[in-house]
Amino acid sequence: MSSAHSAVPTAGSVPSPSSTSSSSSPAVAAPTITELLDFVRRTARNEALIASLPLDPEGRTWIRLDGPGGSEAWLIGWPPGTGTGWHDHADSIGAFTTAAGALKEHSLAVRLPTDGWKTLELTDGVDRSRELAAGQGRAFGQNHVHEVLNESEDVHAVSVHAYYPPLPRIRRFSRTGAVLRLEQTESPEDWQ
Repeated sequence: MSSAHSAVPTAGSVPSPSSTSSSSSPAVAAPTITELLDFVRRTARNEALIASLPLDPEGRTWIRLDGPGGSEAWLIGWPPGTGTGWHDHADSIGAFTTAAGALKEHSLAVRLPTDGWKTLELTDGVDRSRELAAGQGRAFGQNHVHEVLNESEDVHAVSVHAYYPPLPRIRRFSRTGAVLRLEQTESPEDWQ
């Protein structure tokens, strides 16, 4: 998460759509990409949870949720005109669904080297864009590079995201034309 979150309730004060487990339960299998997508779709339909997210006109807000199988999950509010910038989720798989409003995702249909580079020139034909209206979502694999935007001028968007394993890092990029530049690498301490 790149912007500071507003004063929001902690996940402990907001009902989680996932079931709870006790510490004496057997180990839970890692969730599949399909299970993450099912979770974010189901959670996006939880009207009480979506309504519990405080919305800020200036910056994104978020609440951490309990995702399936030890995944990391977030409920995120997007004021009009905000976005993430280009980034990836390192070795995590993930999924997200728009719960309210609409989001636009720009992504790259190419797998980037994970380490050892600072600047890459992208080839023609790697850009993808999709509109995700309320109820629409998508899943993605490791090292998926994208940016997510609320392009509305006057309507907040809300979305649900889940990642497994929990995000070990996020790489942030800048882009000028066909040139993608690695700007920084964030660790969980930077956004939690």
